[in-house]
Amino acid sequence: MANEQLAADASSPGEGSAELGLYDTFVALSEGNWEPALGLLTDIAVPAILALLGLGVSYLVAKLLARLISAPICRKVDETLGRFAGKFVFNGLMICAVIGVASTVGLNVTSFAAVLAAAGFAIGMAFQGTLGNFAAGILLLVFRPFRVGDVINAAGVVGKVNEIDLFTITLDTPDNRRIIVPNSAVSAGTIENVTFHAHRRTEVAVGVCYTADMDATRAALTAAAESLPDLIVNGEGRGYAIILSDLGASSVNWLVRFWTPSSKFFEAKERLTQAVKAELDAAGISIPYPQLDVHFKGQLDRQLTNFAAAPQAGFAVPQGGESAAINPTMGEAACNEAAARVRPRLRNRAS
Repeated sequence: MANEQLAADASSPGEGSAELGLYDTFVALSEGNWEPALGLLTDIAVPAILALLGLGVSYLVAKLLARLISAPICRKVDETLGRFAGKFVFNGLMICAVIGVASTVGLNVTSFAAVLAAAGFAIGMAFQGTLGNFAAGILLLVFRPFRVGDVINAAGVVGKVNEIDLFTITLDTPDNRRIIVPNSAVSAGTIENVTFHAHRRTEVAVGVCYTADMDATRAALTAAAESLPDLIVNGEGRGYAIILSDLGASSVNWLVRFWTPSSKFFEAKERLTQAVKAELDAAGISIPYPQLDVHFKGQLDRQLTNFAAAPQAGFAVPQGGESAAINPTMGEAACNEAAARVRPRLRNRAS
């Protein structure tokens, strides 16, 4: 009865291919019956061919879309960002295609998706710092606060931008050191693009003595600024300015502001400082420095003279009819108390 049922199943290819297992198919082949094998081959080969065809078409479509998205970004924005966008689109489409084909041929993709999500979470936790640098790199490439060749001050480093990567920024310092800064450290702080504008303003602060004539000082500083015509940038809001800043404790303070090309900033500052000093010297205007003058009254002058001649004898400081003797052999507290009665006074005085 079983043999008759097997023969009946073998005589109907459609039903045999669906119901017979691999072992039964081999048994039928051993008996010379090829119809179950052809049915089973059809059930396996056709889905496999369709799956491969779907993957091939998905590959071509992913390549085309990745190229269409990457090309304009590389041309108009940045090559690094364009390549990343192309790879991201391609990989994302291929993952979706593989999952779709697997579900079509009958594979269970639920567990695969769960494993993929768990793996993504674990990788994200392990590389959260790297992913932060990656996200910061994308923002820097999109918003472009600076370009390669700009001089910036970021993350406590001043240097010329050599390369902007997805994870780091490479800077060359003025003393020719190569520094690699994480993108997250740059994007999280204040970024100063030093060479963004074509012009910069340098400033020289100088103080002159109180006895100097104001008009003569202004004329000397003006002559210093006008002595550098090859470095100055003229125009509206440019040129130079001589500003009376404030009255300091030891000097009258001035500011000389001077606009110059950004590429010549340090040269302009040095030459302007030198010109200011030279013009003030030529006009006979001195630059004072703080000086402490101590004034003594009465018999203290004579006692100081005697103390200089014979320090071992000490001297007395008169105060209100009383004398406070200062002797080299006195203790520190007694010397400080006696010396506190001498009242020094700070007075402005030209050098």
